[in-house]
Amino acid sequence: MAGFVTSGAASPDVSDLAGRQVTVAGLGVSGVPAARALRGLGASVTVVNGSDGAPQRAQAAELEPLGITVRLGDGATLPEGTELVVTTPGWKPTSPLFLAAAEAGVPVWGDVELAWRLRGPDAPPWLAVTGTNGKTTTVRMLAAILEAAGLRTAAVGNIGVSLLDIVLGDEPYDVLAVELSSYQLHWAPSLRAHSGAVLNLAPDHLDWHGSMAAYAADKGRIYEGNQVACVYNVADPATEDLVRAADVEEGCRAIGFTLGTPGPSQLGVVENILVDRAFVANRQRQAQELAEVSDVNPPAPHNIANALAAAALARSFGVPPTAVRDGLRAFRPDPHRVEHVADVGGVAYVDDSKATNTHAAQASLGAYEHIVWIAGGLAKGATFDELVLTAAKRLRGVVLIGADRALIREALARHAADVPVVDLDRTDTGAMAAAVREAARLARPGDTVLMAPACASMDMFTNYNERGDAFAAAVQDLASGRGPDEQ
Repeated sequence: MAGFVTSGAASPDVSDLAGRQVTVAGLGVSGVPAARALRGLGASVTVVNGSDGAPQRAQAAELEPLGITVRLGDGATLPEGTELVVTTPGWKPTSPLFLAAAEAGVPVWGDVELAWRLRGPDAPPWLAVTGTNGKTTTVRMLAAILEAAGLRTAAVGNIGVSLLDIVLGDEPYDVLAVELSSYQLHWAPSLRAHSGAVLNLAPDHLDWHGSMAAYAADKGRIYEGNQVACVYNVADPATEDLVRAADVEEGCRAIGFTLGTPGPSQLGVVENILVDRAFVANRQRQAQELAEVSDVNPPAPHNIANALAAAALARSFGVPPTAVRDGLRAFRPDPHRVEHVADVGGVAYVDDSKATNTHAAQASLGAYEHIVWIAGGLAKGATFDELVLTAAKRLRGVVLIGADRALIREALARHAADVPVVDLDRTDTGAMAAAVREAARLARPGDTVLMAPACASMDMFTNYNERGDAFAAAVQDLASGRGPDEQ
């Protein structure tokens, strides 16, 4: 897309930032550590942030005593004299600030790029994970496996733990499990991981990247310069295409993961056993047992794929098979990710509020046989025909909520016209409780009421966590026999 800014301009040496004028684009979990780190290196730091609310003022009050200038309500203007811009992930490459930087010949780094450049000579290697869905779960699984092997590690990056805090901290690590978003990878051209994985690719954030090709290319940056392994999804050929296009170190291998029987240089599943045919002495003839499917929590197909990807990265680092098993057994998924809330009247209620796009919802719907589906929210430009076509035979009923529910309703009319649909035209705080009651009415013993919205939550809730909490509270009220307004 025309006007995109990368780091092509001449970049200053990270060891020579003292006295340089550096602008940080954005506050939040990435911008605040970046501003502190740059100030600690002696740079003259100005933070610009478009929002000017109470949280931003609190963060500004944190930074200003350090000699950092904070300009709230101004995210479009490049401060005079800026020699480097360090951006937080959410800012679009077409933002006026970056266009002004390009015109002025000022380089732009992401916070991950800054962290990578600030690593010391004894810095731990990075095992890096990206993909449209499953990143956080896979990174947490990976960290659990590494810990089971006795390694000092942390799950960091897009998972909510600033890489800058880790890189500049005093805690020694043997290896890091790093989650990276497409946003972060776009601004991190110098990154060279020990091994990297792209879990899957599906249309997402296209308003930010401009096209599916640009989105995929940014995801593929995780493979650039890999030293040992590029891990890809056999079921998603686009991920293997990214491996083929990557410029890696001599001897780096392509390692696939599959839910089927693995071929040489792959990890897969044989008779409910996770096996490795990649990191064994004779991969043509041998397979190493790693764990049982029942060791994966929850053992849904997409989560088994996550476990295999995590295992592949861990094995690339020399982790023994027993640590894969023990790490997967110890792992507990984060809330709102295919989380079983309760059984009520023989019906299972499952919260997958994190399924904020159609690809994630499709994986979730594929894990259950008979489903009453609660769906809807902000579609972010998505279409739902393929999702409905795939899931139609599993649907017992559908309850629709949210601003863009009509898009799902229309897809259901085209491809699942015989499935009962309840369309809830309300966005108040009681809407989720009403949705759960309607789902309970449609469900039969043995069914699963699955809240996998396939949409973002911000039309009705602050975030997907709040949406999931509302679902869980409504289910608990249903289980106790209380109405939503009873105490």
